[in-house]
Amino acid sequence: MSLFWRVFLLNAAVFVAGAAVLMLSPATISAPVSPTEVVVLLAGLVVMLVANLALLRIGFAPLGRLIRAMTSVDLLRPGAARPEVRGRGEVAELISAFNAMLDRLEVERATSNARALSAQESERRRIARELHDEVGQSLTAVLLELKHVSDEAPAEVSGKLNQVQEITRDSLDEIRRIARRLRPGVLEELGLASAVKSLTTELHDHAGPAARYRVDGELPALDDSAELVIYRVAQESITNAARHAAAHRLDVLVRSDEHGVRLRVRDDGHGIGEAPEGAGIRGMRERALLVGARLTIGDAPGGGTEVLLHLPNRSA
Repeated sequence: MSLFWRVFLLNAAVFVAGAAVLMLSPATISAPVSPTEVVVLLAGLVVMLVANLALLRIGFAPLGRLIRAMTSVDLLRPGAARPEVRGRGEVAELISAFNAMLDRLEVERATSNARALSAQESERRRIARELHDEVGQSLTAVLLELKHVSDEAPAEVSGKLNQVQEITRDSLDEIRRIARRLRPGVLEELGLASAVKSLTTELHDHAGPAARYRVDGELPALDDSAELVIYRVAQESITNAARHAAAHRLDVLVRSDEHGVRLRVRDDGHGIGEAPEGAGIRGMRERALLVGARLTIGDAPGGGTEVLLHLPNRSA
């Protein structure tokens, strides 16, 4: 039965019941209407309205649950409980269609995320290669030329040229550091454990928070996409702790057991609180979806922020 006819029949049932009560009861209406009759009519009207309200509330309850589910759904947190298919007719069909739409959107979003992140990594590699090959070589040539000129210049000019050399050398080191962050060559050459360790070492070299890194268990063989996701999540978490959390200590743990691989990044900063998630955190969630991992971000015990990434063991 359609929703239209259900509402119509509910209202019709209420009015028929009211008419039956008026016909079967000894109450009469005179002209003019007496105060007692007005009270009886008003009481009957109130009873009819309350009954109609209760019946409609029961009939539309499944729609209310569907509305709450629609306002709370987040495609970056897949696998959330679907609203239960209850009710009849169009209401049940609407809830079923909404659940099917969520399943389809999750699959489509995962596919589009995979394409977008693949294109992003390709662009990162291209930029890193151009920084290293083009800008890096140009600055190296500038350094050599500055050294040649400094050797032949007078003493008062040579000192200033040496300062320019130091600035150029620092710029070259910074460009190389940016290129390494864009294209984690250490991940390809030395593996995940060494790549994550290099992030904490680099943080220490740049006067960042005191970082501690630990690997618990032997890491299994992971495919390139899974290793890259773990590395990028660790990179973004460490960067957030250093730049935004005002943290003094940072603890990075990579653990492997029969349930899968877990990454935990914990700092002692001011915590995430009620701040809305920015592009960095949403990017981490999209990467986690790409490999079927679960990402949790919240307050750390004792203060600060804790980022947990769990990549389940697919063979388990």
